[in-house]
Formats: sequence, C-alpha cells, structure tokens
Amino acid sequence: MNAPRLGIGVIGAGRVGAVLGAALRAEGHALTGAYAVSDASRARAEELLPGVPLLDVPALVERSEMLLLAVPDDQLGPLAAGIAATGLSPGGQLVVHTSGRYGTQVLEPLAAAGSATLALHPAMTFTGTRADLSRLIGCPMAITGSPTFLPVAGALVVELGGEAVVLAEGDRPLYHASLAHAANHLVVLVDQAREALGRLGIEDPGAYLRPLLEAALEESLRHGSQALTGPVMRGDAGTVTAHLEALDDLDATAIGGVRGDTADTYRALALAALGRARLPEGTRERIRELLAHDPPTEDA
Repeated sequence: MNAPRLGIGVIGAGRVGAVLGAALRAEGHALTGAYAVSDASRARAEELLPGVPLLDVPALVERSEMLLLAVPDDQLGPLAAGIAATGLSPGGQLVVHTSGRYGTQVLEPLAAAGSATLALHPAMTFTGTRADLSRLIGCPMAITGSPTFLPVAGALVVELGGEAVVLAEGDRPLYHASLAHAANHLVVLVDQAREALGRLGIEDPGAYLRPLLEAALEESLRHGSQALTGPVMRGDAGTVTAHLEALDDLDATAIGGVRGDTADTYRALALAALGRARLPEGTRERIRELLAHDPPTEDA
C-alpha cells in the first residue's frame, strides 16, 4: 500500500526548502504553496516549483496537511510560536523542520496545539538547483521526534531517497557543529589555498588543487588522522618556519588593504595537527613555539 499523499506547504523557498519541496512533489505529494520573501527565493521557487502559488504563512497553514519549515535556525522558534499563536494550525497537522541544530523542542508551541512535529536534516550542502535532487539519493538524514512519529519521518526520508539516522534531541547541537565545522571550514581552507596559488599566477587554482584535495579527503574519510602528512607530522620545523614567513607576507599584502587571515588559519590547524603527531617532545615544543608566535602586525 502506498503512503498517503499530503498537501504540503513550504515555508522558506531557499536552497533547502525548494529542493525538498520539489523532491516530495516528484513522489506524488501536492504542494499547496510556498512562502518566499527574497527575489532569489522567488526565482528559485519559479525554477524548482513551477506552478506552485506563492502565499503568505497564514494561507499555507490553513491549506496544508503538512508544513515544511525550511528557514534559518534563529527564525525557527519565533516562526513556530507565531503560527501557534494564530490558532490556525489544526490538530493532527504534520510540521517538519529542516534545521540541523534543533530537534522537536523548538516546535513545542505547535505540538501543544495538536500538531505532530518532526526534525529532518539532510547532511548535504545545497546549491538550490536541480543538481541537488540526485544528491539526495543515499544522503544521510538525521531525524528526531517522538517514538510515535519517527516512522513518519523515516517514510519521508525514504521518499526523498535518503538514509534515516535517528538522533536524540540533546545530540543535535554537536551533530550540527560537526557538519558545519567539516563543510564550511573546508570551504574557507580551500578558498585560502586558491587565493594563494592565484597570487602566484596559477590560472586555475581549483584544478591544480583537485588531485591533492580529492586524495586527502578520501584518505581522511577512511583513516582519520592517520592520513595526515606534511612538515608538522615529520617534525620539520624549518619548513614550518618558511611556510609561516610566506603566509605572513601573503596576508600583509592582501588585496583591498585588509590583512589576510591565511597564516592565522595555518597556525590554528597546524597546532591541531601537532596534537595528533607522534614526535619527540623537544621537536614538538619547537614547532609549538613557532606556531604560537604572534604574526607581525601591519605597523611592524
């Protein structure tokens, strides 16, 4: 027997909401409407959710059997409280949010009004394009909810093509911090490396880095810190010194007159790597002193 089809209202047609709405629509659910504020969200809704009306929140609440709340984390609590305060949310309505930070406690005002509440977070970076739809296949998705409603969350994950992982309410902040630290800070690290190589005249820094980074990522996913290589792991203090001098010079001549931050990032991550290195104590201390030394200021 097929799962029942729902009328779903998407509140937040950003990168996540529009893509998940499109995926659920492809599974036969009806989209009652979408709430989009910015021009970018409206354009995204037009591209991914063609024919779906753009409505305000009260209209979506009244029309929908399920609400998909895909808004920034800090807006989620006020949104849930605001919907509950209107008195429009009918008992038995399903409310699902996509925040990695929160479980269902943030939706408590709606639960108190009789809604079934769930948290569903795909562990994926969204581009807000149709390319994301295929990336949902096999994607881990953390679900949180009461034992009564977890099977509903699991069914939604199956429809989206993902792999459900049940996560406790109190574990969500650390879970989300882990993903944000890995994905967002990786982007910063790669951007810094691209900028440095570009300053050397390398025409396509991304292509130059790709073989190295793909190998490093694959090995780190398989073996963790055992995949670490480089001067810190070898205890090569001279090379670390040369790196710091070059990066301090790079940051001092940053474009736009604002000092760069690549050397600071190098120092912080190299210290973390040092903590995972098996080195003689004297070598370890020498490198730690190098990394802890304050970089030169612009007035020096």
